[in-house]
Amino acid sequence: MPLSPRPPPRLPFSNVVLTGACGGLGQALARELIGGGAQVALVGLDTGRLAALASLAPERCAVYTPDVSQGPAMQAMAAHWMAKAGVPDLVIANAGVAGGYDTAEAGDLAVFRRMLEINLLGAATTFQPFVAAMREQKRGDEGERVERRARGALVGVASIAGWRGMPGNGAYCASKAGLIRYLESLRAELRETGLTVHTVSPGYIRTALTAGNRFAMPGLLEADEAARRLLAAVGAGREKVVLPRRIGWLSKALDLLPEALHDRLLRGQPRKPRVGEAGATAIPGLSDVSKEPPPDEHRHRTDP
Repeated sequence: MPLSPRPPPRLPFSNVVLTGACGGLGQALARELIGGGAQVALVGLDTGRLAALASLAPERCAVYTPDVSQGPAMQAMAAHWMAKAGVPDLVIANAGVAGGYDTAEAGDLAVFRRMLEINLLGAATTFQPFVAAMREQKRGDEGERVERRARGALVGVASIAGWRGMPGNGAYCASKAGLIRYLESLRAELRETGLTVHTVSPGYIRTALTAGNRFAMPGLLEADEAARRLLAAVGAGREKVVLPRRIGWLSKALDLLPEALHDRLLRGQPRKPRVGEAGATAIPGLSDVSKEPPPDEHRHRTDP
């Protein structure tokens, strides 16, 4: 059954897919989009939080709970949403996890892998099912010689942590740096199609992911304010968004320091809690990927 007609939107987007809708920024984005009149596919793992958001406008929302690292599950979600609500004009890959990392600890390798699956691969699995349909939307009507350039935006929520590696945070920094480069590649690929690709690099936002941080967080933003700024920037066509802008300036200023001095300053800061430590945030699916086969299954074999 199709979704009910929506009220006139107050935002330049009418059909939105949002992953990571359970987190602090995700919930704030969802409330802003729903309040603006959009139809919203709410994607996350906490059904209670998703249901609470959907209750704000049940006729315009749908709840989905796939693992963003699983392509087939994301494709099924996309097919169901597009059959119900049509092709989205905004897709936000916001799902992400954070946590400390110690290369000397064998158990942390599973943390690294899972963080890459959610933070980096998860963006690709989010965009993939929609790109072809969104490109098709941009073609002119039959017989029309000039293409219409309809609205269509893909947004990846990265981090300023992807700009520079930080001690004890290697897995998260690597995943966000990879996401930034992936978004750059995708932007170049899609530029002539009219689809826009936006890289959002937040600094510090008051969410569960930053609650356990034991270091200074300059420019800390409330999630609601960050959501408003993000959507306004994307609506204005800004391809690279830093929240807040001054944290980007500070990061670039620190990059002017000699590497050794910069490293020394960062090493002097408390590290982000690792999984199992006080203040660490949970990483969904970590118990599954951390099950390593017994050592004898790793023995090298040679042909007789």
